[in-house]
Amino acid sequence: MKAKTAFFYGPHDLRIEEVEVPSLKANQVLVKVGACGICGSDVECLEGNSKEGRYDLGPYTPGHEWGGQVAGIGSGVSSMKPGFKVSGDCVMQCGVCRNCQEGLMPSACMNMREAGFRPDSPGGMAEYMVIEEQYLHRVPDEWSFEDAGWVETFSIGYFGIWGNGGYIDASDIAVIIGAGPVGLSACMVARTSGAKTIVVDPVASRRERAKKYGAEHVIDPMDRLIQKIADCTEGRMGTVVVECSGNDTAIASLFDIGGHGARVRLIGHSIGRKIPVEIGKTIWRTLAITGAGGTKNFAQRTIRFMDRIRGTYDFAALNTHHFPLDKIHEAFEVATHDKEHAFKVMLNM
Repeated sequence: MKAKTAFFYGPHDLRIEEVEVPSLKANQVLVKVGACGICGSDVECLEGNSKEGRYDLGPYTPGHEWGGQVAGIGSGVSSMKPGFKVSGDCVMQCGVCRNCQEGLMPSACMNMREAGFRPDSPGGMAEYMVIEEQYLHRVPDEWSFEDAGWVETFSIGYFGIWGNGGYIDASDIAVIIGAGPVGLSACMVARTSGAKTIVVDPVASRRERAKKYGAEHVIDPMDRLIQKIADCTEGRMGTVVVECSGNDTAIASLFDIGGHGARVRLIGHSIGRKIPVEIGKTIWRTLAITGAGGTKNFAQRTIRFMDRIRGTYDFAALNTHHFPLDKIHEAFEVATHDKEHAFKVMLNM
């Protein structure tokens, strides 16, 4: 069987090709992809601004925010059946290396694969994909494929707050930096906990959208950021500060935004850059700073969490643009250049 499949060959070199779908090994599942979101990391890989996409190893199929339906199973598969709606992990740890057996994060796996970023890993921007059973997660039948495509994104915001010893409750003041898809996911998590929730973003349309997804206060970081946070927290500042933007100025501001004893949660990617910060405030404010590169054992929790709040928050409305796979170049143009209006661009198969 042949299927239309997207490939990144290098910077600004995205192609659609018709390729033979490989035969299933015993532990593999054939998934008919229903929808796949375009992530900011996909855009950066296409533009040549990120080393996460490994087209230096060969062309690969992008797409890690996908939802689909099981179309076939290998002889050893026991948890999946044809017809199940599914989503999948992005970071694919082997489970047997020293670091995996020590319980470290999947990003520490010595044999790590990454869906949508490497030629040895599957990607969701295709009509069909083949993936090992252990990386799949069933979603409720009533969910759309686009809903399933949000699991990976939402899990990052969710784990960013709760993973690696994190927590939040109604006594907290949550300050979310960045109102992109991950930032709004963290915002929904914070507001569901009952925490006072503040979202910071320079784009007016994103601030307005944040109000619909849990933000009680929205702030433009270009307009007296520290003073405005102080004003709406009675000087306490944030007790949980979640950095989702990866922006240098935003990262430097964390040491002023975080109040005494704050838990600072770093999610936004800034790897490869050195950022001047006033690190001494970590001591005098007793800040606890934790990184979260990916997630660990959170997909099932994420699916249950999303299912519980779907009646409160309209996930479908977060998908602002829809394109068929054949128009993938147009889809990437919108995702790259229309930040004001394009929130989540979805490819529908």
